[in-house]
Amino acid sequence: MKIDRRTRTRVPLALALLLLTGSGPSPYPLDGWETTGIRRLRAYAMMQDGRMRPDVRLPPGAMLPTSAVRLTLANRENTYDIDSSTVRDRRLQAGLEQILAGRPSYRAAILDLTDPDVPKYAAVREQEGYYPGSVGKLLVMTGLFDQLAKLYPDDVEARRTLLRTTMVTADAFAMPNSHAVPIVADDWSGVTHRAVRVEDRFSLYEWIDHAVSPSSNAAGSIVWKQALLLQEFGRDYPPTPEQEAEFFRSVPRQELARRSIELVEEPLRDVGLDTERLHIRGYFTSGAQRVIPPQPSRVVPRELVRWMLKLEQGRLVDEWSSLEMKRLIYFTRRRYRYAAAPVLRDAAVYFKSGSLYRCKEEAGYECVQYKGNAENLMHSVAIVETPAQPSAGEVQHRYLVSMMSNVLKVNSANEHMEIASRIDALVRSVGP
Repeated sequence: MKIDRRTRTRVPLALALLLLTGSGPSPYPLDGWETTGIRRLRAYAMMQDGRMRPDVRLPPGAMLPTSAVRLTLANRENTYDIDSSTVRDRRLQAGLEQILAGRPSYRAAILDLTDPDVPKYAAVREQEGYYPGSVGKLLVMTGLFDQLAKLYPDDVEARRTLLRTTMVTADAFAMPNSHAVPIVADDWSGVTHRAVRVEDRFSLYEWIDHAVSPSSNAAGSIVWKQALLLQEFGRDYPPTPEQEAEFFRSVPRQELARRSIELVEEPLRDVGLDTERLHIRGYFTSGAQRVIPPQPSRVVPRELVRWMLKLEQGRLVDEWSSLEMKRLIYFTRRRYRYAAAPVLRDAAVYFKSGSLYRCKEEAGYECVQYKGNAENLMHSVAIVETPAQPSAGEVQHRYLVSMMSNVLKVNSANEHMEIASRIDALVRSVGP
């Protein structure tokens, strides 16, 4: 098949520990097991009909088949984009401003694609950003898919085969980490959840799944490392352990950092995204950062919405990659934070969340996870299609939303969930 490549912890009370967190959904439609080999997908499907414990029941919006996940703006003559001159929809803008009134730390942007020929945009402080946390894993995933496209520009089956059959072993790049990932028993008798350990082996597809589903920092660093090795070894990927060790020994640390950043940012620049306002420039684990030194990172809501827009247009790397990445962020797990809003139960939600908290000494205050008193970031990025399976004549609302906040001493999960309900009501009230 020929592809048209378009433009291309423990938390001390002192200020000591910075946690990169961001539990996330288990994505990709459950019937994707056959094509991806991601074992979790088959296990979760077995849970739905009681063949495996624990009994995890997913909401209706999480049960789409792979064939039903589509790109809203692909195969259309749609060159729509967002910049400083983009006209904001009057009603959508007024509603968003009302929702975020009294919430000065919030930044948000919404793009309503219910009528794809008449997009509606609204935003509040959309060019003011924060450290991305685990939302940056979306950008790392983009960089990996770009390397695959460079390696096999006209053969998507070769790309899929590489993702499915390449087995990667966790090493020091994965350490330390705390997020549990699903481990499926060899005899399909059950699933356990634990942090990644050195010597764990998963396919490249499964490492991506771990990075964007339970948002494993270990997996995020492993995926980025594999993209770097793909760039270096090309058709000779994967390298032998000896070749890999020699590569990291012989290339200076600053050069490794430069290459890592470039491979993530090049596909973003290719489609016109602003990499000064949309970048992740440090691996997710200290084990990786000891080899490849980090730099400051930043994202803003407008560029995150533009990332989703390019995805929906099929322009992020190319159409196959855009669709595959959308499948990989499809929410097929118990919902939480923004996506846990009850009003979204019947919606298909394509989602990534991230958080980061930091504490300092304060009399009478006990530092609690996700309630930092020095910094308490929480970010939500979502494509919402509601209802996921509309009946005949029913309007399906489709919208992209990016929201970032830094509300100290408060677990923002409930607040993000409340705001999700109000944004959904707002989009419905504006109408197609």
